[in-house]
Amino acid sequence: MPVLTRDEAQTRARHIDVQRYTVDLDLTTGDATFDSRTVIHFTVHPTAEADAVPEADATVDTFAELKPAVLRSVTLDGHPLDPTCLSGNRLPLTGLAPGTHELSVDAAMHYSRTGEGMHRFTDPADGETYVYTQLFLDDVQRVFAAFDQPDLKAVFDVSVTAPAGWTVLGNSIATRQDNARQQHAGQENTAQESSGQEGTGRGSAGQGSTGQGNRRWVFASTPLISTYLVAVAAGPWHSVRTEHAGLPFGIHCRRSLAPHLDADADEILGITRACYDRFHEKFDEPYPFDSYDQAFVPEFNAGAMENPGLVTFRDEYIFRSAVTDTQRQTRGVTIAHEMAHMWFGDLVTLQWWDDIWLNESFAEYMGYQTLAEATRFQDTWTSFAVSRKGWGYDADQRPSTHPVAPDAAAVPDSASALLNFDGISYAKGASALRQLVAWMGEKDFLAGINTHFARHRFANATLADFIDNLASATDRDVHAWAQSWLRTTGVDTLTPTVTDIDGGWTLDIDHSGSRPHRITVGAYDHDLLDPDALVLRERFELDVPAAAPTADGAPDATAPDTQPTRRGRRPALLVLNDGDQTYAKVRLDPTSWRTVLRSLSHTPDPLTRAVLWNAARDMVRDGQLPPTAYLDAARAHLPHETDLAVVQGVLAFAADSIADHYLAPEQRPAALAALTGLCRDLIRRTEDGNDPGLRLTAVRHFIDAATQPDSIRDWYDSEGVPGGPLLDPELRWRILHRLAVLGATDEAAIDAELARDPSATGEEGAARCRAALPTREAKTAAWEALFSHDDLSNYLFAATAQGFWQPEQADLLQPYAVAYYPAATALASRRGPAIAEAAGRYAFPAYEVTKEALALGEKHLDDADLTPALRRKLVDQLDDLRRALAVRSSNAV
Repeated sequence: MPVLTRDEAQTRARHIDVQRYTVDLDLTTGDATFDSRTVIHFTVHPTAEADAVPEADATVDTFAELKPAVLRSVTLDGHPLDPTCLSGNRLPLTGLAPGTHELSVDAAMHYSRTGEGMHRFTDPADGETYVYTQLFLDDVQRVFAAFDQPDLKAVFDVSVTAPAGWTVLGNSIATRQDNARQQHAGQENTAQESSGQEGTGRGSAGQGSTGQGNRRWVFASTPLISTYLVAVAAGPWHSVRTEHAGLPFGIHCRRSLAPHLDADADEILGITRACYDRFHEKFDEPYPFDSYDQAFVPEFNAGAMENPGLVTFRDEYIFRSAVTDTQRQTRGVTIAHEMAHMWFGDLVTLQWWDDIWLNESFAEYMGYQTLAEATRFQDTWTSFAVSRKGWGYDADQRPSTHPVAPDAAAVPDSASALLNFDGISYAKGASALRQLVAWMGEKDFLAGINTHFARHRFANATLADFIDNLASATDRDVHAWAQSWLRTTGVDTLTPTVTDIDGGWTLDIDHSGSRPHRITVGAYDHDLLDPDALVLRERFELDVPAAAPTADGAPDATAPDTQPTRRGRRPALLVLNDGDQTYAKVRLDPTSWRTVLRSLSHTPDPLTRAVLWNAARDMVRDGQLPPTAYLDAARAHLPHETDLAVVQGVLAFAADSIADHYLAPEQRPAALAALTGLCRDLIRRTEDGNDPGLRLTAVRHFIDAATQPDSIRDWYDSEGVPGGPLLDPELRWRILHRLAVLGATDEAAIDAELARDPSATGEEGAARCRAALPTREAKTAAWEALFSHDDLSNYLFAATAQGFWQPEQADLLQPYAVAYYPAATALASRRGPAIAEAAGRYAFPAYEVTKEALALGEKHLDDADLTPALRRKLVDQLDDLRRALAVRSSNAV
């Protein structure tokens, strides 16, 4: 089916305006399809030729989009059109005269199992069914007919018929119609808590309803919003409702997760209220919608989606097992991120998909910043540095890199746009905004943002609009900044040279890259009372100009930027970008590196330690530091680390990158032994029970790195780790998966565990374990489920793929590694972008780090049948494979 091109979207926007959609969905027609009836009111403008030449034809040809199971009828201005005129996903509308028109479409639409369009899920825990929409980026046409592009905003009147006992959520306040009786959603069965806390209640309208038949829900008219932001979520939700600032707030999840939502409701709603209040301190424009619901939905592909008035989250954020405080912080960041979108994305929307960074970079920055300002989670930027910054750096060094704000020509259609929701649009873009705030000041930054909202409320805007609005608030040259930061690719590198001189020292900075940077430099000395500890001597800010271009136009990486002489002896440790306010790889001078090896864990600020660990990580990836040296540093310093985000980030890189990819197979057992030894040290350190998050992290990583089954089987059989924690479902499935990889369990044990945990997460755990069993029968069954049958949901596909490839099973897996490319290509073509992305991310044979594997993959990139989503993932995976081979080569003995 054809994708929408930018040129087509611009042409259609010149010719039509859309005023209103009336969408009526019936979710009671069966398990496979639902009914969709749409009426679109729009206006046609005459062509430019007709304006210039009176006798020219003033009519317009255009199209609407729809992907139906059955198209029953189409009516234009009261005249029926032939339904067979639908071509692919396009409904042609020809000979439209200038003026107002009405398009009516009646269709049956497919439910989805891939998280696209109207996703349908039946909970294995209790048999209850739930449906929800995910209409981003161009999936609205899977639910109702539309002129599907972001700059044709309209008012939406949505109604939904659903089974009795279901609650239906949408973008606005709903009225439920029960035969002759009408009732406002959220007013029935909402019992206030006896604690007297602000409006928190248990239950929701529609839950526990009795009687036969169906019920209709009618939602209030929305303000002007884009098609991709329309949302519906329906099912027997468990809900907690409250009111804040005069608006109804609600949080919702599957009934089987009700106890877990109730346990965290105060935290989730507390963060929601705090962020809402903080955004109203930052933004002049008030929250622009009539309600704020947050639905935690099953099998969701993204982290969350910013539908106005109804944010949808993956329901893994409803924690059914023990979690760390860092995981809670991540949930809080996501809540803040999605709320920021209510202004940047929903109130003011991009005009075309080349400006997705206007949505995502802004929300990413505001999510971390606002959570730190408004809640107890005040170290968010440490977590960002450890868990998100590397995502951006890695993406920016691959062949698939692109500018934060690419040229329009680089995003010619919606399929191309979908590929850019990556570490650049999120992590790099947020880092660029953080650097912009450091450069121009937060006061001027927010003034420019508020001007942007005022000028473009309920409309669309471009990069040029955004930069003009920022420039109006400052004397700084924001346009030049945007050109160097947003229109370029790659990661700059800042390398210090420290020179002792009489009575002082100088700092030279070699700058490889094209961007100016405003950074903070931290100077640290050894503590006189504790030589292993470091104390901050001073921090000073400096501007590092962009490297001067060479004759061929490339940035000059050789000319150092010399700073003024500083008095006193040189510091023991000099940290560029202390505070992590810019986006650049940093190196350490030799004296500082020796200090880091001795005193990293005794550096006083966790964000500084995160910057230093990132420097070591980048050196490993660039072949400048042996992977084993990183492991040695982790073994020496993590037992003393006090920031959990740092511990988690270092362990993840050590396990996923170093042990699994950067070390040769013969070195892997020693690496795993080092990791289990390190985790034992952390477990011993937490025996007093004062740091359960650190202990849980250590237990998880010990399980994943275990090479001897008995060391974790005892935990599994006794249902707990000596001294805690007791094994909850997440830990039990984690141990069973590792036992399956090691060949120390079987199908019967997996079936028994699934009987014990018959939840959706349990089904995923069982699929992961079965695929991990080291037998030909298990691998054949998993392979056929992945690539021969198309009945796995998106989550079960990912779980099966995660279990399939294991470094310990290389000989058994070799035939499948060869078969992967044609199988994945055919699968992506059949099942669409979401499964294509999963096939490239989870089902890729990343365990095989060989020149032969790289050559095979590179050859397959020439296959013309590769879908864009799969091609992009393969390009990235093969580049990671190429880097792993380079790291191994540079550190070969």
